[in-house]
Amino acid sequence: MGHGSSKDAGSSSDDDDTDAKSSHSRISRLKNRLRRLRRRRGSSSSHNKLLAAEDFTGIAHLTLINAEMRFKDKWLACVSFGEQTFRTNVSNETDKPIWNCERKLLLEKNGPRLARISVFETNRLSKSNLIGYSEVNLLDYLTQDSDSDLGTFNLIDPGSSNMVVGRVCLSCNVEDPIETEKNFARRILSIVDYDGDGKLSFSEFSELINAFGNKVAASKKEELFKAADKNGDGVVSMDELAELLALQQETEPIMNSCPVCGEIVDVSDKLNTLIHLSLCFDEGTGNQIMKGGFLTEKQASYGWMFKLSEWVNFSSYDVGLNSGSSASHILVFDRKTKRLVEERIDSKIVLSMRTIYQSKVGLGLMDKGAKEILQSLSERQGRQMNSVESAKEIPKFIEFFKDQINMAEVKYPLEHFKTFNDFFVRELKPGARPIASIERDDVAVCAADCRLMAFKSVQDSLRFWIKGRKFSIQGLLGKEVNSDAFIDGSLVIFRLAPQDYHRFHLPVSGAIGKFINIPGCLYTVNPIAVNSKYCNVFTENKRMVAIISTAEFGKVAFVAIGATMVGSITFVKKEGEICKKGDELGYFSFGGSTVICVFEKDAIEIDGDLLVNSERSLETLVCVGMRLGVSKRKVGGAGSRGLPNLETCVLRD
Repeated sequence: MGHGSSKDAGSSSDDDDTDAKSSHSRISRLKNRLRRLRRRRGSSSSHNKLLAAEDFTGIAHLTLINAEMRFKDKWLACVSFGEQTFRTNVSNETDKPIWNCERKLLLEKNGPRLARISVFETNRLSKSNLIGYSEVNLLDYLTQDSDSDLGTFNLIDPGSSNMVVGRVCLSCNVEDPIETEKNFARRILSIVDYDGDGKLSFSEFSELINAFGNKVAASKKEELFKAADKNGDGVVSMDELAELLALQQETEPIMNSCPVCGEIVDVSDKLNTLIHLSLCFDEGTGNQIMKGGFLTEKQASYGWMFKLSEWVNFSSYDVGLNSGSSASHILVFDRKTKRLVEERIDSKIVLSMRTIYQSKVGLGLMDKGAKEILQSLSERQGRQMNSVESAKEIPKFIEFFKDQINMAEVKYPLEHFKTFNDFFVRELKPGARPIASIERDDVAVCAADCRLMAFKSVQDSLRFWIKGRKFSIQGLLGKEVNSDAFIDGSLVIFRLAPQDYHRFHLPVSGAIGKFINIPGCLYTVNPIAVNSKYCNVFTENKRMVAIISTAEFGKVAFVAIGATMVGSITFVKKEGEICKKGDELGYFSFGGSTVICVFEKDAIEIDGDLLVNSERSLETLVCVGMRLGVSKRKVGGAGSRGLPNLETCVLRD
């Protein structure tokens, strides 16, 4: 390598031009190398939100080392954490795959903690097959009393929580912030060390400063180089230069933007700058870096599609669903694990729903008899699912949704169910769904295992989710209900998918009013239909309405909505009955369906995470009994329908 020095002051103009062209060419090559590195790392890996110092827990350095499987194959592993998923390389044909792939993960005080490690066999052309998974609480793992960073975890069969199909070995530690900063600088600087000897000449250093695009720093290159070259030998070691760069970022920054993704960094916010640079440009230890840019493990595990274009981000995998007609996959945010998961829907069903619900032609067919066909089909399917022969469909159903149905929670063994509908309306074991703040009636809870959307007002729901032009609270509740109190109220939509537990529960404590049956169609409640501007699923479908009178929330409208293949809505409580939140209220027969709860204006403060997700058009996966929100009313205060507050009473003569 030529350990060059600064040019002589007496160089000719021709030499200057030649040197300038040469320098410009090398800077261009350097920037191209940085851009290529960015593509390899995945563009979504950078930290794109500001974090308060009190919320920062650390940066975890996770390495997937190897696994032991029960048979030989080519293996791929994925790590899902929060809204990002990363994947390893594919191993050789073996029963003991070795990956040694690593990734850095941001740990936040109230952020995700569970990392899901999934192992796939990759012998299929179009997609990989999930064999086993393990969920690791990184915060617990990092705070355990152990001298080793290594850990071995069982891989569980997605179809059976009792079956172990292998073991995976990983290491995880929290990086020291100072060392992280130095490692980042060391990694950046190594790119311009063209001969890889671990030392930089002045010319190499100059190109790096020029690539950063900071004119002030560029004018002080010689001064900076001399400060780093402590022994005056004309070259600077990587550690010396890394130390200088770290010091310089605190006093007079020479890097105003991330050299990997180009995002402007706020140098005054050292914490977020460090987080961004560390996550955007992973520092390796000789191992492979897991590829990023994926939202779910299903997306990351694609076979030939992924191989055609390794670095593509599929447009159909946008977070949230802004338009039902453009989405072939439904992503939902799992509230428990704080991870994105993909709802499984047969592709042929998606295509048919688009054809019907996202076009005037399709809805035109509805007006010409297709509604009656759906009604007849649902009734016929309902009878079939109540037959003894339908029981043979239960194992197939469980296999199709093997990683989404937990049989360990089901109250009765499989042989107990004599028909498919028996299984579909299955009960869960006592305690399987804990009720949040059970002693507090001012805390509302989720009414179903479902995908939830919550809105402060009906207007918000129309802006972010419901696209039907004629939707209204009056249309939802029907003519028999006085809807005036609910006009400006909060709206919560609980969408049940076929694989969900299909019994719905009371979100609040109170007295059950009269059940009102509203006849109607049986459109699907899939977001593709809900997001359609051509039909109004919630105001046209068959539904039953009950008004719950409460002391803490005033009146709450509870609407159970039928859907395609759901011919029956059954309530198990009686009119006038006093019930406790979390009590079972009823169930849907075969199919997926929806419950909508409407609260009076200023009656409930819905939990912030549910509102934030809904504003992104992103459904939140919740379970019965999870907290929904808290009452904004004081019992006995203005607007309360309960008993007077005796503490405020004044005795008079």
